[in-house]
Amino acid sequence: MSDNTSGIKERIAKMKLVSPYMAASKEEVRNGALLAIAKVLKEHSAEIFEANHADLDAAEKNGISPSVMKRLKFDENKLADVCAGLEQLAGLADPIGKTTLARQLDEGLTLYRVSVPIGVIGVIFEARPDALVQISSLCIKTGNCAVLKGGKETTNTNRVLFKLIYEAAVASGLPEGCLIQAEAHSEIDELLKCHEEVDLIIPRGSNAFVRYIMDNTKIPVMGHADGICHIYVDKNNDTELALSVIADAKTQYTAACNAVETLLVHRDIAADFLPKLKKCADKNGFALKGTAEVGKVIDCEVIDESEFKEYLDLILSVKLVADVDEAIEHINRHGSHHTDSIITTDDAAADKFMQLVDSAGVYRNCSTRFADGFRYGFGAEVGISTSKIHARGPVGPDGLVTYKYKLIGNGHIVGDYASGKRSFNFKDI
Repeated sequence: MSDNTSGIKERIAKMKLVSPYMAASKEEVRNGALLAIAKVLKEHSAEIFEANHADLDAAEKNGISPSVMKRLKFDENKLADVCAGLEQLAGLADPIGKTTLARQLDEGLTLYRVSVPIGVIGVIFEARPDALVQISSLCIKTGNCAVLKGGKETTNTNRVLFKLIYEAAVASGLPEGCLIQAEAHSEIDELLKCHEEVDLIIPRGSNAFVRYIMDNTKIPVMGHADGICHIYVDKNNDTELALSVIADAKTQYTAACNAVETLLVHRDIAADFLPKLKKCADKNGFALKGTAEVGKVIDCEVIDESEFKEYLDLILSVKLVADVDEAIEHINRHGSHHTDSIITTDDAAADKFMQLVDSAGVYRNCSTRFADGFRYGFGAEVGISTSKIHARGPVGPDGLVTYKYKLIGNGHIVGDYASGKRSFNFKDI
C-alpha cells in the first residue's frame, strides 16, 4: 500500500516523480488493473459490506440526513454497478496517445499533437463509496496519479476499498505510489498548497465547499457546485410522457445532483396539467412547492421563487411561464448550468431550447438523471463539470487527458526561416 506514515505533502511530492511512469504505462497494464480491481472487489464483498454497515450505523447515530444516508450505502447493487463500470471502462479505447494533429511544417520538420494524461489529480468527493471506485478507475484508465479524499462518513468503507484497489493496481504492474488516500480533514488544506506538484483539483460537494476550494488554492479547479436541474413542460406535450419523466427525474435517485429540482410549466396548460402533476406527486411520494400562481390551481406549499433551491430530497419547486423563451431565461438566470430538459412535441420549441439553454447537458423528452458518465458510455465519471474550459458535463476518460506537441526535425533552426533562407510549407499529413 502507498506510504501513509509520512505527511501528505511529502507523499504527493513522491507521487509527482511517479506520474511520468504512470503516464507511460501500457494500455494492457492499465486495463488489466481495472479488471483485477473488479475481481478483487467481488472476492472481498463481505469485508466491504461489513465496513459499510459500520459507517451506516455511525451515520444513523449522528443523525445524518436521509439523502446522505442513501449516498453512504454500498450494497450488492452498488457493487455490481461499479464492477460493470470497471469492465466497461477496460473495454473503451485508450484515451492516451491519440494523434489529433499531424502537420508538416517544412520538408523534414513534422509536428504532432498527442493526447497525454493531466498528471497528478486531487479529487475531494462526497460521502459516496462508489465515487471512490469510479474516480480511481478513471484515473487509472487515463494514466493519471490521484490523491483521493472522501467524506468522513464513509471512512471505514473507503479505507477497505482503497486498500483493495491500490494493491490490485500495483500487483497488475502500475507504479507504487500512483494512488494516495487522504483521510484527515486537515489534509485537504495541505493538498491545496501543493500547487507545484498537483496539476488539477476536482471538488465534489456543496456550492460553499467548491467555492472554498477555489478561493484557497493556486491549483486549477474543475467541477460543479449545486445541481439545480430544470424540466420545462411546453404547451405542446405528451402529458403521460411528461409525468413519467418528471417522476423519474425526481425520485429515481433523489440525492443525486442530476435529480430535477425545479419544474417550469407553460401557463396555458396549467389548469389541466397541474392537477395531473399533483396526482403524480402523491402517487410517487414527492411534495410540491409552488409560486402563488401555482397555489391557486393546486394544493401545495406556496413559496417565492427566490426560495427555489437544490433540495436533494422528495421536493419539487413549480413555476408557471409564458413560453419557451421565459423558461430559457429562467434557467439561464437561476440554474446551475448542469442539466436541463424540455418536454415537447414542438420541434421548433425544442430546437430553440436546446440551442439557447446554457447548460452542460440539454435534453428533450427524457429524464435529467441520464447526466452520468456510465449512462453516456464512459464507464464511469470523475464528476460533472459546469465549466466551459477543458471539460464539460460528465467527465469521463477524454476529460482527464490533455495534449502535448511533438516536433521532429533534422537540424532545423528558426534563424533560417527568419532570414528567408527557408520558408514554411504547411501541409496536414
